Amino acid sequence: MQKISVNFSQKWLQILSEILISSASAIVFLFLDLLDAIFCVFFKLIDEFFEGKSSGCYCSIENEEEEEEKKSDSDNELSNTLHKRRNLFRGIGFRRNVSSRRKLNENVRWSDCSCENCVSWMSNIAGELKLHVVVKEIHRVNLEDFKGKKAENIVFLHGFLSSSTFWTETIFPYLSEDAMQKYRLLAVDLLGFGKSPKPDNCLYTVKDHVEMIESSVIQPFELNSFHIVAHSMGCVVALSLAAKHSHSVRSITLIAPPYVTSTKEDVSLTALNRLAARRLWPPLLFGSSFMSWYEHLGRCVCYIICKNHRIWEEILKLLTWNRNLHFMAIDLTRHTHHSAWHTMHNVLCGGAKFMDKYLETLKIAKVKIKVIQGSRDQVVPMESGNNVKMKVPNAEVQIVDNADHTSIVIGRERELCNDLEKLWGSIC
Repeated sequence: MQKISVNFSQKWLQILSEILISSASAIVFLFLDLLDAIFCVFFKLIDEFFEGKSSGCYCSIENEEEEEEKKSDSDNELSNTLHKRRNLFRGIGFRRNVSSRRKLNENVRWSDCSCENCVSWMSNIAGELKLHVVVKEIHRVNLEDFKGKKAENIVFLHGFLSSSTFWTETIFPYLSEDAMQKYRLLAVDLLGFGKSPKPDNCLYTVKDHVEMIESSVIQPFELNSFHIVAHSMGCVVALSLAAKHSHSVRSITLIAPPYVTSTKEDVSLTALNRLAARRLWPPLLFGSSFMSWYEHLGRCVCYIICKNHRIWEEILKLLTWNRNLHFMAIDLTRHTHHSAWHTMHNVLCGGAKFMDKYLETLKIAKVKIKVIQGSRDQVVPMESGNNVKMKVPNAEVQIVDNADHTSIVIGRERELCNDLEKLWGSIC
């Protein structure tokens, strides 16, 4: 009887806490809706003051003709979430179109950082833009043992607000000597992140990311056969790349993939609501929703944090008494608001509508797929792995106990390397 009473009390506490969180979330996000609309006007005026013209934004719902034009283009990878995010006050803002192919601006925007590290890619602006790639060649102890043999290639793709250092600081140092004698490792800074170009004439669709990987990695390094390892957002790009090169890809490892399915027609909006639900709790989810739903408030955060990242880094060094900050703290600011905003919507949300097609292509090509996900991942849906398994029955799904979205890699580097080497070895 006492046990029943305790369970009953816990149930009511859960219901009460859910009501409080939902009510508080509704009030806070209503205020943020209004604040974002106000900052739309603010940025229009200040952009015109500093740059002579206002930048584009998505503060108005598209009219019917534009909507029909978008629907008629089956190859359009722009996400509907850019225009269809609900906001009760959106009408008071200005409609400023975002052009996908306007002339590349050689000047850094006033709200973006102009330090040497952040604009180093602009030194090659006269030529073709290339992604930053870290290459670790194979260790051949005895050349006679490898005579006539070709090295296997492994391409690593990082997640959102990250860079190639996510792999070079975790996986690269922990691979066995045997693996280092067989595999050439290529870690890529995706378009808009790390040391790679961050052009403002790009909408950062899945297609844009894949084409840049092809021109910067696949073609220059002549990758006729390769494996792919991807984390989080990188999984969407990896699946697209693998589907396009299904006859060259030997395996693909998806770590914490954001795979969202929906019976509704607009899976992009479903992905936004699943990955960045408008809730105050947990805090990580609130941060994601704040930056994903509010274009102008998010730009304010990027101005404060990213533009002034050198100041924040010095403060962190003083607080931690450590001259070498963790690579994740550094990577967090290595982007522009334009690149992060469009990648979030056009890759994580917009890419969701193509995921089934990518998986179907890989299923037909019989590409080996492995999914690794943490049991405590609060960023991507826990059913992502099982959804991949349902779509591709031969896919292998591994659930790691007590691992979250980051600790699925960081903190278990040796275990992950062993898993990867077993997968690559079984195919080779």
